[in-house]
Amino acid sequence: MFKKNNRFKIKTPTGFEDFSGIQKKTVNILYTIELIDGTFLKCSENHSVLCEEGFVFAKDLKITNTLTNKSIKNISHEIGIFEVFDPVGVEKHSSYYSNNIVSHNCEFLGSSNTLISGRKLQQITHRDPIFVHDMVRIFEQPVKEDGEKNLKDHLYCIMVDVAEGKGLDSSAFQVLDMTATPYRQVASYNSSSISPILFPTVIYNTARLYNDAYILVEVNNTNQIAETLHADFEYENLWKVHTGNKKPQQLSTGFARGVQMGVKMSPQVKRIGCTNLRSLVESDKLILQDFNTYSELTTFIAQKNSWSAESGANDDLVMCLVMFAWVTTQKYFREIVNHDIRKQMQLENMNQIDEITPPEMMMEDGLSHGFSVVDGDVWEDAHSGGVYQSWVNDALKQF
Repeated sequence: MFKKNNRFKIKTPTGFEDFSGIQKKTVNILYTIELIDGTFLKCSENHSVLCEEGFVFAKDLKITNTLTNKSIKNISHEIGIFEVFDPVGVEKHSSYYSNNIVSHNCEFLGSSNTLISGRKLQQITHRDPIFVHDMVRIFEQPVKEDGEKNLKDHLYCIMVDVAEGKGLDSSAFQVLDMTATPYRQVASYNSSSISPILFPTVIYNTARLYNDAYILVEVNNTNQIAETLHADFEYENLWKVHTGNKKPQQLSTGFARGVQMGVKMSPQVKRIGCTNLRSLVESDKLILQDFNTYSELTTFIAQKNSWSAESGANDDLVMCLVMFAWVTTQKYFREIVNHDIRKQMQLENMNQIDEITPPEMMMEDGLSHGFSVVDGDVWEDAHSGGVYQSWVNDALKQF
């Protein structure tokens, strides 16, 4: 049974949000999760709660897990007929508090329409930034070379999505550590109110902080941001894209004709980026840490022949990741980082197939061996040339 809601809001990790209503279900197994502070939660076995490993089902919880930074005292279940109630259609991210424990709307999370599978979305662990500066959420400090050179500077890149200026989307960027796989999201930013005049300054300051990170800007509607970084700030590590002779866009060093100051999110770039983003996230080759990014992924769905945010949601942070996923397929990127992520994933997949494939059976029918008659005795020929062959030869020499 479903009861529609048009009056109340529900508490979520980012504030109070609207939700569609309450669904009542009848289940045969009821789990009781009790925390050390006396907090408890009664739920179905497939109710999804947030622990340090990400969202997991109640039936998969262990006594060693923590929920909302609290240890679990006891997990029990009983069999019978029980009624449970679940909020449905929680706005933006479908996460909400139930008895001070972060839960997730399992039906929505398991949707087959999202770019990232529902099961993988449940496993993604997001955390609070270590600090926020100029609205940039910092999750990891930049890694710089130490005095003894035991540690080298890490390589970082910044993917920039520029707002269209309609008040419907945000200007956003993602900072990613591309030194080695798995790649890591180390900082993120999004704002619907930032001025195009101020946005390049925020990007520039963040890039300088992260070891003069490489920057790639989306230039579909305007190249103002990229031009400001290039001309006014004279920033050198600005990735450019070669386009010409009706060939696909390619990441470029910037020293050829037909070079633009950033990438245009064409249908081909988006298709390649979305496909590769799914592979990176679901194979744990891209580690995400930002709740806002996670929230957008839960509403980034298939629509017609493409992928985009569902009605009323944004996808600016996700599109930055789509740009990065496209970049990882480029030859120039592989030259910079000196590793091929696609080849690495193929090799790992082949190794997994080898591990699960049983060895080929060896059949011995006794008919493949030759026999010799020596002085009336029948001897089996040893074709292996191994130790048995020498034993036979030595024995024959004695007769």
